[in-house]
Amino acid sequence: MQQPSWLDVGVPTLERPFGLKLWPLFELAFETVVGYKPQDFRFVEGATLMSTVPATAGVLITYYIIIFGGRELMKSRAPFQLNGLFKIHNFYLTAISGILLALFTEQLIPELARNSLFHAICSHEGGWTDKLVILYYLNYLTKYLELIDTVFLFLKKKPLTFLHTYHHGATAALCFSQLLGHTPVSWPVITLNLMVHVVMYWYYFQSARGIRIWWKKYITIMQISQFVIDLGFVYFASYTYFTSTYWPWLPNAGNCAGEEFAAISGMAILSSYLLLFISFYLATYKSTGGKGRPRSRSVRALVEMKDEQVPTVGEARRRLSHGSSVSSTGANRNAVATGSAKSNGYATRSRKA
Repeated sequence: MQQPSWLDVGVPTLERPFGLKLWPLFELAFETVVGYKPQDFRFVEGATLMSTVPATAGVLITYYIIIFGGRELMKSRAPFQLNGLFKIHNFYLTAISGILLALFTEQLIPELARNSLFHAICSHEGGWTDKLVILYYLNYLTKYLELIDTVFLFLKKKPLTFLHTYHHGATAALCFSQLLGHTPVSWPVITLNLMVHVVMYWYYFQSARGIRIWWKKYITIMQISQFVIDLGFVYFASYTYFTSTYWPWLPNAGNCAGEEFAAISGMAILSSYLLLFISFYLATYKSTGGKGRPRSRSVRALVEMKDEQVPTVGEARRRLSHGSSVSSTGANRNAVATGSAKSNGYATRSRKA
């Protein structure tokens, strides 16, 4: 009996690292749904779904309106019990992340084995092939599915921290900017993120089932390690691009493909992630500075950043009114002091006058 063309099984090779070639299966499923092969996909600004700045900005603004507006609506209501839906949500995100990671791995192993790492992260022929582009795009679309994480938080009346709300919106914007910028160095960032997400969403799924997981701490360590490695790749690719383009007399490895705005946005967003996740780790797992010593001022500032919750409308009003009262009190004190000085016949001058 002849084997179907989409079933390629055998001894693991570079082209078939898992023993089962995954791309023909993905191609069959993709073509069945959308009507064309995944490698024929093209990301065209203005034509592809979610490919323009207004569309992306509109969805993210709507996201923030929904989560903060929803939190206000939930203030006077009992939290929803959404354990079943929460399990489904985390299970399908685990599965999607795992499938995309496996497909990326199958495409990248031959490239890395046959060519250099530099070719894979700095050449369109290495890190921006037709097969990788559709995977980049599908990964980008999953970032909008992950926004549902925050919907569960406010419906269950959990706090909305700056770390969580910023990270979800910024990640969608980051993936979008790299698609626009055609950056081959996208794959190290995305594959590491997918690996972390497989572990993280599996943890959430098991926790929702009531299973106690002892390795939660190591998820945060994985995230921090991910951002350190990400920044190593992104800073190197950006450095060698800018130096070879504008300052060729400086040491560099040669030109690196991609747009400048994508390089700058990538460095900025990933650097902010590293800072925020280090603060989360310190706040959650490090109670003191070691051997009973109190935390340093810089560490305390990071901890406070992690614990900072986005204020509700009422809290924002109170903060603003408190600030106004403090300002008016200070102004009154200054007026009294000025009046007292004038009544005593003294004139206050700057020492520089």
